[in-house]
Amino acid sequence: MPTEPPWTPSDAVGEALHVLRMNGTFYCRAELRAPWGMALPATPGCLWFHVVTSGSARFEVGDEVVTLAPADVVLVPRGEGHVLRDAEDSRAPDVRSIPHTWHGDRFASIRHGGGGALTTTVCGAVRLEHPMAERLVAMMPDIVHVPVSPLTARLQDTLRLIALEVEETQPGGEAVITRLADVLVVQMLRAWLAHDPAARTGWLGALADPDIGRALALVHADPARDWSVAGLAHELALSRSTFAARFTALVGEPVMTYVTRWRMLVAHDRLRAGDTTVAAVAASLGYRSEAAFSRAFRRVVGTPPGAVRARPRDEEGLLVGA
Repeated sequence: MPTEPPWTPSDAVGEALHVLRMNGTFYCRAELRAPWGMALPATPGCLWFHVVTSGSARFEVGDEVVTLAPADVVLVPRGEGHVLRDAEDSRAPDVRSIPHTWHGDRFASIRHGGGGALTTTVCGAVRLEHPMAERLVAMMPDIVHVPVSPLTARLQDTLRLIALEVEETQPGGEAVITRLADVLVVQMLRAWLAHDPAARTGWLGALADPDIGRALALVHADPARDWSVAGLAHELALSRSTFAARFTALVGEPVMTYVTRWRMLVAHDRLRAGDTTVAAVAASLGYRSEAAFSRAFRRVVGTPPGAVRARPRDEEGLLVGA
């Protein structure tokens, strides 16, 4: 009998969100009075988010401009530099030059601008450090704007809980805020997936497919298993040829190419953590030979596995260079 995955096939996209591992969360609440503006520097490897909770804001990345209203969400998935301001001609100094009031190592508030109309915002930055998360971010556009909707309206409840934790500064508050900020990002990604038809194409569209999504879920759950095209087709009660053709059409690459690529993404993630050996990772992914694993890793990743080192955890200064 086929082995059932630990989640329903139709929720493979939900599983993609479930495994997000976030590191280095920075969170900031801002009270901004016109005229106001601030420029946020490029932060490669970080996903930025901004939510306008009252008033309005002009969001700029390069030549692209988005006007944000209350409960609008904007994401900058790959950390490009960007500008927020109330009007086109308002000065926008580097945000790191604006005084911050710190409420912990990762949480701050700012009051900035002149004496005009008030805008309040919540912004933050996180690093997503799971292979599925990195692939998800790679598929996202440079800017994700999710207008107000029932899903984005729910963000307000999470924002209120974060605000209470910041204001009360009780023991354990920073841990609570960190986890709430993680929830906030997942809610934003969920809103984007529901809002943008482009999010339902390619790999993400394949995750949502009842059959191919289940196949992907099986591979993601157990990358070390001795998968084959025939074996996965059997799990889905499809013919080998039908499954192989549908998989390639939806995912964009053949089944076994994807399986190998996924294993190497997982291997890279484990090696980057710095607490294991190449031989141990090879064995954990079902390779009987370290040499065979190393050849596959170099072919997919472009570097030998021994060259991968733990990525620096520069959790300070995601926003302000503290």
